[in-house]
Amino acid sequence: MKSLLLSLLLTGLVVHAHAQNSPFQIHLEPLNIPNVGGLQSYAYGQHEGKWLVIGGRLDGLHRRQPFATFDLAGHNNQLIVIDPSAQQQWSAPLSSLPVSVREQLSSTNMEFIQNGDVLYLTGGYGYSNTAGDHVTYDKLTAVQVPAVIDAVVAGTPFTTFFRQITDAQFAVTGGHLSKIYDTYYLVGGQKFMGRYNPMGPAHGPGFIQEYTDQIRKFKISDDGTTLSVTHLPSLTDTEQLHRRDYNVAPQIFPNGQEGVTAFSGVFQKTVDFPYLNCVNVDSSGYAVNNSFSQYYNHYHCAFLPLYSESANEMHTIFFGGIAQFYDSLGILVQDNNVPFVRTIARVTRSSDGTMAEYKLPVEMPALLGASSEFIPLETLPAYANGVIRLDDLSVDTMLVGYIYGGIASSESNIFWINTGTESSASSQIFKVFVVKNAESAVHELNKQSTGTLRMQVFPNPNNGVFGVKFQMLEVVQVWLSISDVNGKIIDRELLKNLFPGENIVTRKLNNVKAGNAYLVTLETEKERATLKTIIQE
Repeated sequence: MKSLLLSLLLTGLVVHAHAQNSPFQIHLEPLNIPNVGGLQSYAYGQHEGKWLVIGGRLDGLHRRQPFATFDLAGHNNQLIVIDPSAQQQWSAPLSSLPVSVREQLSSTNMEFIQNGDVLYLTGGYGYSNTAGDHVTYDKLTAVQVPAVIDAVVAGTPFTTFFRQITDAQFAVTGGHLSKIYDTYYLVGGQKFMGRYNPMGPAHGPGFIQEYTDQIRKFKISDDGTTLSVTHLPSLTDTEQLHRRDYNVAPQIFPNGQEGVTAFSGVFQKTVDFPYLNCVNVDSSGYAVNNSFSQYYNHYHCAFLPLYSESANEMHTIFFGGIAQFYDSLGILVQDNNVPFVRTIARVTRSSDGTMAEYKLPVEMPALLGASSEFIPLETLPAYANGVIRLDDLSVDTMLVGYIYGGIASSESNIFWINTGTESSASSQIFKVFVVKNAESAVHELNKQSTGTLRMQVFPNPNNGVFGVKFQMLEVVQVWLSISDVNGKIIDRELLKNLFPGENIVTRKLNNVKAGNAYLVTLETEKERATLKTIIQE
């Protein structure tokens, strides 16, 4: 995770939203299990109601000083087993495992997926005593989940239940490992070697950062003894697959095909902002969706995938985390420091393939969710890729799984003041219920998510001189208005010399005072977007 922006940028964007009766509601219920510690950015597998938790960090948001960030003290050097039903926890040290296995399994942001009884882990970032530095591990490790769980609970040896191979293609952290039918997909991520430094690779001890810009496809041959991989041709896109530390959620597409969608992610190639569009991936390839913008939940957080076959609607629920935007009393506020948020939102794909974003009336109870995981019940009716069959949930209020861990932050923006005490790894567990047929389940559609203007004001704050950037699918009449916060129009004009694609116009406000705010509005025949610009010294 990285917050590289050097200045606070607050923009108020009017949310043109309306209420929508949702086919379900989400309810969270805290669950506190004795002796369960805080953990974030971990991997997990499960068997018969027990979780096997591996890797991750014991601390909160990483510090920005190279000597302090991702230190050894924050490594999780234990295998952890949690039984949420019995409210019990067990652990065992990694020390009996071979060094190469032990080092990878104590790393953070590994990619992982469970196939039957086997949990596959790739990559991960952490300090390696072998290398004498921080590395991204070039490993694929197979874990026999039921056997390891039983061994940890019983306090017996488990070394033989881990197998590992080395392959440079797996040196990835902050991506996602998914499976579509019989093929594995390692989507996005990066290879990071050395100590993190927010000032860049040429400062301090320096580092190497290489985004994969790829979807790496492969098949696994595993008879329980011998583990091998057959690589398939990768899909490369240096613009749209340049993503990490984000959510890649299993999906059922309108044609009934299984696949995944890569939601948001960081950072765009030309600016240190999250992506707002998404990438749909199925067995035939990938497609970028520029007709949809996701304003909430940009970094990795717990998410819940639900599909209604009767309505042919795919819903993905995102729980808190970190985002460039958040709602404040009906105003969508843009903060380019990308703060921690409490927002719970859903993205719904309709039967015609169109997507829209909705803000739920329930929020996380605090600044939680970042780098947490949703762990579904194994007994739920679900597709092979883990998408829950919404229509088949048997009762109106049904427990569908749990959210565990993640980062708990004391404030929205802590990166540049982070001393290691402003956040922590959360030990909180939440029961997650889906409530069907809830008349009060009113979700707010964020119309900006389906708009085409994608307006931005920059810089913001500014001294009265700023640019307005926006997109046009085709040339239409666009009016630009500037007003004070009371709505008094200061300037209004019809823009000229526009063209399809990205347009930028510059403006200067005279006689401005520091602290004043002005509303900048773009309006076409079909849509309207308003942002707030702040005047500073």
